[in-house]
Amino acid sequence: MKKLYFLSMLLLCALCLQAQQISRVEPLSWWTDMKQPLTLLFYGENLKDASVSVERKEGKSWKQTEGLKLKGQHNAESPNYLFVDVDVRQAGEYRFTLQKGKKKARWQYSISERRAGSKDRKSFTSADMFYLIMSDRFVDGDESNNISPLTSEGCDKNNMDARFGGDIQGIIQSLDNIAELGATVIWPTPLLLDNEPAWSYHGYACADYYHIDPRMGSNELYKEFVQKAHEKGLKVVMDIVTNHCGKAHWWMKDLPYADWVHQHPEYTQTINAFTTYYDPNASDFDRKHHEGGWFDRAMPDMNLDNPDLLQYFKQWAIWWVEYANLDGFRVDTYPYNEPVPMSEWCKAVKEEYPNFNIVGETWTRPASNICYWQAGVGNKDGFDSHLPAVMDFPTSEAIRSALSDDGKYWHGGLTKVYEALTQDYLYSDVNNLLIFLDNHDMDRIADVVKDNSTERQQLAAVMLATLRGIPQLLYGAEIGMRSMDITRGHSGLRRPMPLRQNWNNEEKQMFDYQSRIFQFRKNEPILHTGKTMHFFSDNNTYAYFRYNDEGAVFVFLNGSNENRQVPVEQYKEISGKYKTTGVDIISGKTIDLGKSFEVAPLTAIVVKLTK
Repeated sequence: MKKLYFLSMLLLCALCLQAQQISRVEPLSWWTDMKQPLTLLFYGENLKDASVSVERKEGKSWKQTEGLKLKGQHNAESPNYLFVDVDVRQAGEYRFTLQKGKKKARWQYSISERRAGSKDRKSFTSADMFYLIMSDRFVDGDESNNISPLTSEGCDKNNMDARFGGDIQGIIQSLDNIAELGATVIWPTPLLLDNEPAWSYHGYACADYYHIDPRMGSNELYKEFVQKAHEKGLKVVMDIVTNHCGKAHWWMKDLPYADWVHQHPEYTQTINAFTTYYDPNASDFDRKHHEGGWFDRAMPDMNLDNPDLLQYFKQWAIWWVEYANLDGFRVDTYPYNEPVPMSEWCKAVKEEYPNFNIVGETWTRPASNICYWQAGVGNKDGFDSHLPAVMDFPTSEAIRSALSDDGKYWHGGLTKVYEALTQDYLYSDVNNLLIFLDNHDMDRIADVVKDNSTERQQLAAVMLATLRGIPQLLYGAEIGMRSMDITRGHSGLRRPMPLRQNWNNEEKQMFDYQSRIFQFRKNEPILHTGKTMHFFSDNNTYAYFRYNDEGAVFVFLNGSNENRQVPVEQYKEISGKYKTTGVDIISGKTIDLGKSFEVAPLTAIVVKLTK
């Protein structure tokens, strides 16, 4: 049953090719009461200039209808595409007829009633915590789908660069562990079909935007996964890619327009220069090569300046939200896209779902470069991305660097984290920054910290749980997972997640430590929306308060190899507003901020203070 939907779609396409002109219609279905206008992409043999009519099923017969109103149509450059604008007025089963001369082609299409409350769905906020899963490298929950006759690459767990078999069923089986950790949002890397002949495991080279990869499961199983996650209080964010597709995408053999993707006389890679969009000194040459260059040889660069492509991507995103009942998007390689069309894309999604949150991968630095991409920041050039959330790479790099050595130099160690947060004034909303220690493209935090020490990993986890923003934890970090082979880069760090019954004592202790602090965060509103006051230190310690009118959370981190005296007198401007005594949630000991005390090496304390 797992492959039933995918196989049935392919069978239907095959039958269409034998008996009809139409082989594909996207979006796959639609709903009533949607703000986004609907433009159907018809693909088949010689559809150019075909006349279009539509009927509605009533009983056993098809009748002319006003339930779908045809508003217009236009050809592409390829004769095998036809774009049809439709006004949706009534749910039901419809049949489109495309006619050229005496030849007719038909396609049945479903319009459903929109889910109650869909428009007002909630999304992820700073009250949440992301759990990032490298889907193929997580848990193999169904070995029967490791090899599919519909795909080019199978599973080979002995090849570090091949597929390992992680799938949607494996994520479903892990929901209890994720919830126990204190995470509230699951971010799986792309689950859509990636049909490259090799290196297809990462999922970022999409071959079909409307179907889950059969090696991961099916559309129905994905929908079931979201439902089961919701039942356990977990949200699901879909990882999507608008900047590029894969060379194996079905349309690459017959592009609708020559400019559907950026094309060059010879292979041209992006120069990765996000600054060309806001640098007053940038050349047009550099801007075009950044924007139009391919991300990789297997990843053609999409041209969002093409209005039909932009409309396609708006509908595709909204279709998945509505179909699967999603809670948010993470957009890969966000600043590689054409900025203005992507702004329109974000705006369209937000108009359909006003509370919906979208986080963009903005892998650049410093904060003055990243803030350009966050909505409402007030850029000098007037550009507004309409992108609510961005990924805070500078703070991530500060934490990683701070814990990679002993910090025995001026402005070293944890002072780097202090300095990263001094840039918060640049952002329009610091609570809508995604903060993280590592991700699927970075060396694991356990590989980075000095001596791979458990204590330094725990210091990192405390910062992740208590700093402003939305924390994201990479799968395996909760048990101190290290890379299989750090010299192998991405393939080495993306190792399989061991089953809980196979965890050793050290891994269990790390999980217990982190679940304690992340569960505390989950239930502490001060850490969701409280302000921050921090204190400078040059002896590899860092002290800060997260606070509001009701209380505060005091955090002190000792990143040095020596006991450190906590200078409580320095904190009275903020600590004096609350009772000075509280319990350290890590050790369980009572802490009195009215008296000086010491904190042991490589140790953190987290104390809740009340009025």
